[in-house]
Amino acid sequence: MKQQLVIEVNRTHVCIEHPAKVCSVAFSPDGETLASGSYDNTVRLWRVADGALLRTLKGHTDLVESVAFSPDGQILASASRDHTVRLWQAADGALLRTLEWHTNAVWSVAFSPDGQILASGSADHTVRLWRVSDGELLRTLVEHTNPVWSVAFSPNGQILASGSEDKTVRLWQVLDGALLRTLKHTDSVESVAFSPDGQTLASGSDDKNVRLWRVSDGTLLRTLKGHTNLVESVAFSPDGQTLASGSADKTVRLWRVADGTLLCTLGGHTEWVSSVAFSPDGQTLASGSYDKTVRLWQILDSTLLHILKGHANWVVSVVSPDEQTLASGLWDDTARLWWVANNMLLRPLKGHTD
Repeated sequence: MKQQLVIEVNRTHVCIEHPAKVCSVAFSPDGETLASGSYDNTVRLWRVADGALLRTLKGHTDLVESVAFSPDGQILASASRDHTVRLWQAADGALLRTLEWHTNAVWSVAFSPDGQILASGSADHTVRLWRVSDGELLRTLVEHTNPVWSVAFSPNGQILASGSEDKTVRLWQVLDGALLRTLKHTDSVESVAFSPDGQTLASGSDDKNVRLWRVSDGTLLRTLKGHTNLVESVAFSPDGQTLASGSADKTVRLWRVADGTLLCTLGGHTEWVSSVAFSPDGQTLASGSYDKTVRLWQILDSTLLHILKGHANWVVSVVSPDEQTLASGLWDDTARLWWVANNMLLRPLKGHTD
């Protein structure tokens, strides 16, 4: 379930190839650098402009599941199945510190909006909050009873959401770690995302539903039904009016947040859709899939703009730093950078070895 991703975008694309399965990719805030985490236990940093490998960050002893840049782009966090989170200096790749309190694989990491706190979700059933400046473990959030797949900060940084295999979403007060409320699905929760204004939380679950919750009091606003298999990924449009969901039913669905209306179903993928992401201008959606493709969709009329091919295995992650570039992470040991406007594969970024 962690291996799928579908994202649609309609501006630019570049391709980066690895000799190892790529689990996660993330752009730096300025869009100039791409980080990739791989099955070869490394994190690699690439220059987006020409696809050059800037450096390889070594230290993890198992595959790297998640990577994330701090809001100022100075620090990169990586989460691994080796039970650790590592913080790296993005400029030169120096290892700043290793966070070692987890007792099982770490699946997800996220920085707070001010960059001062890092959250990590783990198969040890915990969420941990770390002070970025010195790596101190601030607190351990222990209410989950199964692995935590996803973590996300609210836009104001005051609330953390976590989605777990225990069929719940939990909302935590970042300041003191207090559990604010527990939101229930009927199966594992794979993905959580806050709306841009922070008032609504979306959760995607193996129960085939997307749920929208009012953050202030935990009220279930609506359940978005239509997917016929588990929901792997959810993402809000930049204006908060549209929600995209990617599913194992091989479709992407677009929903109107205000009333839960299904706006359209984007079909064409032939395997699970694991991830979805909007371009910063909200005009394009990218979807990545087990069918080894990334599809780019025009939101205005649901038109399929491009099918980005060339992967030899599952697409597990895609991100877009701007309206012109798309990055995809793959199980064919590659990361690819695409120029969306003309479907051109700019370059493959190679270097991972497993």
